Amino acid sequence: MKTYFAVFIGGLLGTLCRYELSQTVVSQTFPYATMIENISGSLLLGFATGYFLFQKGKKYLAALIGTGFCGGFTTMSTFSKEAVLLLQAGQVNISMMYILLSVIAGVAAALAGLLTAQRLFHQNKQQKGSK
Repeated sequence: MKTYFAVFIGGLLGTLCRYELSQTVVSQTFPYATMIENISGSLLLGFATGYFLFQKGKKYLAALIGTGFCGGFTTMSTFSKEAVLLLQAGQVNISMMYILLSVIAGVAAALAGLLTAQRLFHQNKQQKGSK
């Protein structure tokens, strides 16, 4: 039950942050808000994944951040809808750029977050072990 509560709280916070960002970053020509949400959420999830590889026993925090916050903050459905709407409006080049930028930058951000956390927390674990 604690895991469900952690996911709920994380999802609530992630969804509220996504909503606030979408109200702050408004554009009629390009879906910047969704792209920012998905890329930054990918970075955070990659970092959290790298962190939790070395921090065992924090399953509630992992659920809160990973499934909850990142799940509520990022949005595949809005990304898909916006890509389709751009295509329907005849903006094929913008739609393709949006799709490619979102996917490539999202995967790159997740990798960067994962590698950064692995370097940070693996080094710390090694340093603690050598003392």
